Amino acid sequence: MQSENLSKVILSSSGIFSDEAIARILQGRISNPSMSLKEAAVKFGGEKESKVLEALASALGLEYIPLETYQPMPEALTLLSASVVYQYGILPIRCDASTVTIVSDNPFETASQAGVRMACAKRVIKAIAPKEDIEKAIKRYYGVGADAIEKMIEDGRYSIDEDFGSLTKIDVNEAGEEASIVKFVNQIIVEADRQGATDIHIEPQETELRIRYRIDGMLHKVDVPPQLNRLKSAIISRIKVMADLDIAEKRLPMDGRISIRIAGQDIDIRVSTMPAAYGESISLRLLAKAGSFVKMDDLGFNARDFEVVDKIIHRPNGIFLVTGPTGSGKSTSLYSFLSEVNKIDVRIMTAEDPIEYHMPGINQVQMQPEIGMDFARALRAFLRQDPDIIMVGEIRDKETAEIAINASLTGHMVFSTLHTNDAAGAFPRLIDMGVEPFLIASAVAGVMGQRLCRRLCPKCRVEVPLDMKYYTLSTPPKSDKIFEPHGCDSCSRTGYRGRRALFEVLEVDEEIERAIVARENATQLRNISLSKGMKTLREDGWDKIFAGVTSISEVLRVTEDQ
Repeated sequence: MQSENLSKVILSSSGIFSDEAIARILQGRISNPSMSLKEAAVKFGGEKESKVLEALASALGLEYIPLETYQPMPEALTLLSASVVYQYGILPIRCDASTVTIVSDNPFETASQAGVRMACAKRVIKAIAPKEDIEKAIKRYYGVGADAIEKMIEDGRYSIDEDFGSLTKIDVNEAGEEASIVKFVNQIIVEADRQGATDIHIEPQETELRIRYRIDGMLHKVDVPPQLNRLKSAIISRIKVMADLDIAEKRLPMDGRISIRIAGQDIDIRVSTMPAAYGESISLRLLAKAGSFVKMDDLGFNARDFEVVDKIIHRPNGIFLVTGPTGSGKSTSLYSFLSEVNKIDVRIMTAEDPIEYHMPGINQVQMQPEIGMDFARALRAFLRQDPDIIMVGEIRDKETAEIAINASLTGHMVFSTLHTNDAAGAFPRLIDMGVEPFLIASAVAGVMGQRLCRRLCPKCRVEVPLDMKYYTLSTPPKSDKIFEPHGCDSCSRTGYRGRRALFEVLEVDEEIERAIVARENATQLRNISLSKGMKTLREDGWDKIFAGVTSISEVLRVTEDQ
């Protein structure tokens, strides 16, 4: 009863909780005695954690630290080991001869203070900050997986091992199962997934093991402990064991696959190794097996492009091509179209290499070139399977192109991708493959070019005046104000968060058909389409600039001035 009264006094003195909220918080603790007062206040108080902690800190006479702008003392950071910091979830920020100030997310727990006191023999002063801010700061100042690295070095099991060719399969298996190295590799993968990375690159350098994440199409270096280079052989070998690769082979590139589960979601990881000057470079591509498919409405089409694409994908036959470089979002768009037309009365078959996302209701086939199962062979087999819609991962050669065209001319709708710089370039590309122009004109219903640009972070973007002296537009600017990136804790100081596609959609009509048959070049085909209302990638980008979606620098980075 005394404890409940004290809790009530603390909550009341914070000044942010109503009597009803305090009653909910206290009742929540009674229902779950293991829940701390801070956890109950955040869960049942109806306020954000940062506001709750700031109010509780004020009520208890503790300092609240905004870690996103606060710079800890270097001496304080070196005072505690990474294992202590990770164990208690605290961050040392200040110290002197007799005291150390630590930041915690719980004003009421005492175990961290006792642990720090034992570790450094100093009086401990507690300050308060949100848990997420503390976790980000620990990774920033100590490095991802620093506690696991520290434990491995303390164990003395791993030493500097520039040439790890002497390790046997048994040795590496034992090392791979050792808890610390498993923990470190898992932390790297989990952190990549948490940040929304699509790729992890582990690159041995002369003096460091560099780890980078590709987030929103851009590479970002991961903060890792400086001692990591000493353990690169064990880390690389652990990943190869996970991917079921031969750890004794270090002279040839290899490909493997890892299937793991993170926070209840199955993740498929494609692993590629490449021998390099200072050890094997490893790239990991993260793919969620059960992707949440983007709806067509959310892809970001303008009204004209949406209408054209919607009309084409619902045709009974024809070919719809999506063009763009690797990593431009072509697969996401194709899955969006398939999701739109995926009905109980439609039979859909896809040939993919690899199957990036598993979509219920369609028949997806994995290509296996090593046994002769390529796109052309799959397409021929599909035609005997009574499909309504066929999706081919990529048209790479004349044989695949001709089979796809024949499929479209015999009553099937075919979706596929092609590597060209823009939509109009698809037709000369097919002609270069050796396909007859009249077949292309008859079969292809439309071509969509796309690029991905980064979206401005909605929390920190800043409005600035538009200076048009450096740019030219075919139409007057829609606004004299635009937005530029700034950078905040929410977007990891980049100013961007997520990506948005830019599109150009070319619909094949009679005039375009005549131009294809006449073997007109891409520029002439583009000009015809522009006269009929098509917007180029750059023009679509300007629309998104004026809508506050992205910045001028991003659009200029991913598009060409035509």
